[in-house]
Amino acid sequence: MDAGVMGSGTRSDMAVPAQATSAHTAGWVLRSAVAADIEVIAELRATVMRVDLERLGRYDEHRVRQRLRDSFSPQHTSIIMIDGELAGCVTVRPAEGRQWLEHFYLAPHCQGRGLGSTVLRRLLERTDAQGMTVGLNVLQGSAARRLYERHGFVVEAQDPIDVFMMRPPGAMASTPAEA
Repeated sequence: MDAGVMGSGTRSDMAVPAQATSAHTAGWVLRSAVAADIEVIAELRATVMRVDLERLGRYDEHRVRQRLRDSFSPQHTSIIMIDGELAGCVTVRPAEGRQWLEHFYLAPHCQGRGLGSTVLRRLLERTDAQGMTVGLNVLQGSAARRLYERHGFVVEAQDPIDVFMMRPPGAMASTPAEA
């Protein structure tokens, strides 16, 4: 999930208009990631994914951070900021004829307030305008799957750990309400 990149290779920071957000998510901004963001994003990933990875018997304190480090792509990653503070991150990178939504993490204190839906909606508007399919994978049993389903993602394949989902361009969300 990454604003402003979507295949163009360029982007600028963007402020999101207040009318597009709820009171809980007003004033969020996406800024381009830089190499120096890698450790704070690795820590965010470890925090956010810990419960689901432990539930699946897959949590490893080193590996959860290293997997982010190994795949970190500043040119395709945006940092979600609210009032100058880190609220999350999202990566959208082109591969295999689609855009891949990866590393979409919100800080725990920012979850459940509609920010994820607001950011995802903005990203999907961009991929829809480009006529691009979006793919992602989510851990089995993760609450994030419901977010993706509400925004038109469907299961493409799954295994005991991961659910692979995709959303064709223009797929309608199952509910227009804020998540």
